[in-house]
Order: sequence, then structure tokens, then C-alpha cells
Amino acid sequence: MADKKEVHESQIAQNKRARFDYFIDERYEAGIALLGWEVKSLRAGRAQITEGYVGLRSDEAWLHGCHFSPLNSASTHVVADPVRPRKLLLNRKEIDKLVGGVERKGYTIVPLLLYWKHGRAKLEIGLARGKKQHDKRDTEKDRDWQREKSRALRARNR
Repeated sequence: MADKKEVHESQIAQNKRARFDYFIDERYEAGIALLGWEVKSLRAGRAQITEGYVGLRSDEAWLHGCHFSPLNSASTHVVADPVRPRKLLLNRKEIDKLVGGVERKGYTIVPLLLYWKHGRAKLEIGLARGKKQHDKRDTEKDRDWQREKSRALRARNR
């Protein structure tokens, strides 16, 4: 599991929408099975994971809906599918926990962060519960309060 406070210097893409729409209960770090042109695309920072989700089928985890834009120079001989399903590389115990959460507890699995770790692309996924509208309003209210509080403290220290 990825540490909550860990900061990734080589961040490729972040899903801020997931933190707004869901309560993230557990986090997992997964590798991704990629093609050559996709790796080059990620190195150029051309990835978008906001619309993505993770599906489980036949005891495997698959990333759906994420868009990796192909580079014109890197994928001339290959027909690139930017939104193809990509296999996630997880341990059996992690997959079993995810299956239990999704099937029994009604959770969903969302991609949170795409980053480089030791030269390999990693995806942080979260086991998440959906927020209701009033929960989203509370989150927004708390965020506004924290912003106002920091402004007041800065003004006071001047």
C-alpha cells in the first residue's frame, strides 16, 4: 500500500476528481503492463486518468477509460489505441481484497495517481465509497475554511 503522505516527484497524472467524488478508504500501488509507444507517451507527460476506472474480471485487474495520447514520432508503424484496457500488476492478496471490497461491500476502484518509480510506471489506485451531494458540499466548505484560515494567519503574521 502506498503511504498517504508520500510525495511523488515524478508525477505523470493525478485524478483530483476522484478525491472530490469518493471517500478513499484504502490505497494500493499497481504496476501497469504497457506497450512501447505508451511508455514514450508517458515520458512526454501525455496521459489523462480522470475518466478512468478499474475493472476486475477473471481474477485480474484492468484499467479502463484512461487516455494515453500517442506521439506522432513514436507510433508511426503501430496502430495506437489511446484508450485500450491495460492490465494492472497486483499481488494475489491485493486482488482478493479488492474483489471482496467491490463484491461484498459495494466499493469501487478508482485510479488516483500515475507516477514513475525506479524507472517504472506505477498507478496508485484506491478502494473508494461514493460521496453523496451533502458530503461534497462539506468537503468544499472545509476546503474554503482552510483557505480562509491560512489567509488570516498570513495577514496576521505580516
